[in-house]
Amino acid sequence: MIEPGHFYDTLAENGVDFVTGVPDSLLKEFNAYIATSLPEERHLIAANEGTAVGAATGSHLATGGVPLVYMQNSGLGNSVNPLLSLCDPEVYATPLVLLIGWRGEPGVADEPQHIKQGRVSPALLEAMEIPFVVLDAAEAEQAAELARWAVAQARKRSGPVALLARKGAFASSPQRPAAATAASELGREQAIETLVESLPTAAMIVATTGHISRELYEYRKRAGGPTGRDFLTVGSMGHSSQIALGIALQRPDRTVVCLDGDGAALMHMGGLASIGARRPGNFYHIVLNNGVHDSVGSQPTVAQDIDLTGVARACSYRVAAEPVCNQDDLERAGQSLTQHSGPAFLEVWVQPGARADLGRPAEPPAENKKHFQAFLHGPGGHP
Repeated sequence: MIEPGHFYDTLAENGVDFVTGVPDSLLKEFNAYIATSLPEERHLIAANEGTAVGAATGSHLATGGVPLVYMQNSGLGNSVNPLLSLCDPEVYATPLVLLIGWRGEPGVADEPQHIKQGRVSPALLEAMEIPFVVLDAAEAEQAAELARWAVAQARKRSGPVALLARKGAFASSPQRPAAATAASELGREQAIETLVESLPTAAMIVATTGHISRELYEYRKRAGGPTGRDFLTVGSMGHSSQIALGIALQRPDRTVVCLDGDGAALMHMGGLASIGARRPGNFYHIVLNNGVHDSVGSQPTVAQDIDLTGVARACSYRVAAEPVCNQDDLERAGQSLTQHSGPAFLEVWVQPGARADLGRPAEPPAENKKHFQAFLHGPGGHP
């Protein structure tokens, strides 16, 4: 397996002077090394993969170096536009190295939302005319050679080059960032249970990707209720609020709740402006903010360093009360949320971390969609 420190040192020795990206579970050991080893001015955890490419381009303009952009292959879609219209050799000719975690690689078991993405990732890079090699568990010198190749090729073509990292490519890093400090008394599962029990029975919930959807699903199972009233967004990070917005606009007779995460809300924050501008009276946006990308290694977000509630106010949400961080305040906020006309925003600060035995939805995504639509168009509803 590839030792993260040695791999990065090789990149740095060959001209990589800035690292940015969105954390990925397959790259979490490399991410852990970077987070503890690089000064703040040389490492940026970006809001999304496209903004990471933009920051990398700015770094290259300032230093002439070759930046490294890390991401999961699911984030390639966010980066296509800046890679092709900004960094491409036919435009601004920006040399950079992409380190991409290959979720859903054919022949490797993975979750359903990664299968298609994994199958087409090599073809997508080929269509973008980005040279790439597969990064596998390798001896130190072999991995170093691939790192040297990537930087040299990026300089030669004055454009992006990719390293597609397989599952298990990186060994554990001895250097790990300090665990995030809990800024709340609330666990996320506790918060989800409290919120769901306070919502109207007929409320439609759209839950974001990662642990939030999984914990909501497990709560429904424990409670013995139907899971079909919830749309579990197992992929498409950052888009849950817009899925919920689309439902709310088409079904003003139904209460629609988006159960969002801080990393997801940051990823496509412009969605808050669309919600506020359209002002759907039946839309309720809850962000569970633990300050980390919890499901891919607990790398920090900036969500507890900024005023998310203030952003919602500035985007013309009708209601955006102060964040809550204890059980009593959460119960009061949950009970009053849908008594107001939307769009309403509730930020709940929760502790980072999840149970080691947290399960995943048993039903495939298409089955979840079917059940959700049946609930949406059930008694009192219409197609």
